Amino acid sequence: MIIEHALLQVKPGQEPAFEAAMAQARPLIEASPGFLDIEVRSAVERSGLYLLLVRWESVADHRDGFRKSDRYQQWRALLHPFYDSMPSVDYFGDPL
Repeated sequence: MIIEHALLQVKPGQEPAFEAAMAQARPLIEASPGFLDIEVRSAVERSGLYLLLVRWESVADHRDGFRKSDRYQQWRALLHPFYDSMPSVDYFGDPL
C-alpha cells in the first residue's frame, strides 16, 4: 500500500465551494481500481489549506490508472479551478 499526499491551497473565499466540489469528486476516485481510502482535512491554523491523503494499492494505480482515466478529467474539471497553485503530489510507502 502507498499513500498519496498533497497539500491543496484553495483560493481565498472559495472553501465552501471547494468542499462541495470535493464531495462531488469523491465517487470518481473511489471507483478507481487500486483505490483503498481517501481523507481530506482542512488546516486548523491556515485558511484555505487542505491535506489530501489517498491510499492506493500501488503508485501505478494512481499515476497510470486514475490519472489516465476519464474519471480524472472530471476530477480535474471539478477541483483544479479552486487551487491557488497546483499542488505537488508525493507518494509514501510502508511505515518504518
